[in-house]
Amino acid sequence: MMNFKLKDLDNTAKAFLASFLFTMQIGIFIGIGYIYFTTNLNPEGTIEHYNGSEIIGNEIPEEYPKSLESMILNTHAHVNSFAIISLLIGIIFYFNSIIGNKLKLLLLIEPFISIIITFSSMWLMRYLNENFVYLVMISSFLMYICWSIMVMVSFYELIKKN
Repeated sequence: MMNFKLKDLDNTAKAFLASFLFTMQIGIFIGIGYIYFTTNLNPEGTIEHYNGSEIIGNEIPEEYPKSLESMILNTHAHVNSFAIISLLIGIIFYFNSIIGNKLKLLLLIEPFISIIITFSSMWLMRYLNENFVYLVMISSFLMYICWSIMVMVSFYELIKKN
């Protein structure tokens, strides 16, 4: 592939890409905030969000089980958008000069693996066994960490003075 690095771009390209990465990182934080709001970032809250609240007597549940249609729509929207996010962040990160070789490859590939594991595990948690919640939590955590590392490394290289 090409030999250029982020640090070699002109100031206009650096500002453009840094603005994109900054906006993506805000979106990542908002996504984590949404997960916190809907699940409290714990296994019980995540299970309840997808499987619904336990109904005691005639009380109305706080959370209803996610329908098949909702699961399909959620999975479709997130797998596609997360793949695009991983692609765009990854393309920019690929041209950084700070991290290279095997660590670079791991950070580039891992979010795609986590996307598949996270959303497969949600289905398994919803319809097979609640213990898949731990796989959902671990894989989504790894995806968000990889995205953030790639964004921060790329952003740093774009804004530092050469």
